[in-house]
Amino acid sequence: MEKRVQGTLQGCVTPPPSKSQAHRLLICAALATEPSLIECSAVNDDIMATMRCLNALGADIRYTDGLFAIVPVSLCKGGLLDCGESGSTLRFLMSVAAVLGANATFTGAGKLPQRPMGDLTNLLAEHGMAFTRHSANELPVSCSGTLNGGRFTIPGNISSQYLTGLLFALPLASEDSEIEVTGELTSVSYIEMTIDALRVAGIQVERSANIFRIKGNQQYRMPLRVVVEGDWSSAAFWVVAGVIGKHPITVCGMNAESLQGDSAIIDHLRSMGAFITVEDDKVIAMPSQLFGAELDCMDTPDLVPVLSVAAAVAQGVTTFTNVGRLRYKESDRLAAMKSVLAASGIDSTVGEDTFTVYGGEPKALAPIDSFGDHRIAMSAAVLSTVTNGATVISGSGCVAKSYPSFFNDFAMLGGIVEGEN
Repeated sequence: MEKRVQGTLQGCVTPPPSKSQAHRLLICAALATEPSLIECSAVNDDIMATMRCLNALGADIRYTDGLFAIVPVSLCKGGLLDCGESGSTLRFLMSVAAVLGANATFTGAGKLPQRPMGDLTNLLAEHGMAFTRHSANELPVSCSGTLNGGRFTIPGNISSQYLTGLLFALPLASEDSEIEVTGELTSVSYIEMTIDALRVAGIQVERSANIFRIKGNQQYRMPLRVVVEGDWSSAAFWVVAGVIGKHPITVCGMNAESLQGDSAIIDHLRSMGAFITVEDDKVIAMPSQLFGAELDCMDTPDLVPVLSVAAAVAQGVTTFTNVGRLRYKESDRLAAMKSVLAASGIDSTVGEDTFTVYGGEPKALAPIDSFGDHRIAMSAAVLSTVTNGATVISGSGCVAKSYPSFFNDFAMLGGIVEGEN
């Protein structure tokens, strides 16, 4: 599937609900003692992967007209858990399946089978689990046994998703647990989102710096109805489009006090000179003269692709630091964005843990390969709004992973979209 995109954007847009929050609330609801409802006005492939896998574990979750109806797991089933391309689904639910005592086989699609999992499976194996791999890849992998509580040690420089999975699982263990994160904890905001979701579900986690203490034998008790807030990761594309474009873009339905780490898009862009205002639930991104800056993306790795588009039109040099983990996403996002920027005549260099963009005037974009990565495809579309002529993006269907209506919203804002649907 490919899209041919171009045009100047302006107007108002409402991004989809946060998939990060939806994952977390669905898991809490599936582990609860009573049924509940979750309002989620739109879904994507990743959220549906989590629903599918929770149902495989024994929940009964149905999605109709913007509403998840959740009947929690009563008798754990197990079997095949197809995570699609969702790393969050895999890494969250492996620990959950383990504490439920499920005999489960995890599988996935795209790049997910190659993404690293050894640190997590080794850690779970130290606490009562057994794993069988069925190929040279990380997936498929089968697990058996029941996860025991106790003391866990996790290096801070590996995925925060491992820690989140344990935080979901260990309240259900028969023993109390303590998790120590050694070194600097990455993606802190995502851990804060997890702890907040647990708080909503009545689960207590005591945190002291990088040590997390979790009482065993807790019960998940969800409110009858909760609402998933707007997604800052998706909003970021339109905020960047507004500051690099010719007309303001207003992004609606956003929580300015959100715990989502990607709400930092505002601070990152303001540090580059962007003029952005926040009024109630609206973010107004004004056309701005941007300047190069040094941006620490330790806690906001998903913003790097679209921020590199802003860097492409900025005066001077922008360096993104603490970005090495981007090599292990749906694509090698550093190499992918270097390729996208080069297609518009913008130079960039990739270091061990840095990405440097030399700002200038992007020219007409050559055909773009999305590398099967939703954030690369959407970033390329935003870049097309400041180049001459139309841009062809191959593999554009990958946006369904997080933002299925992205190209519809692009067109609604005045862009031209041609190609397969």
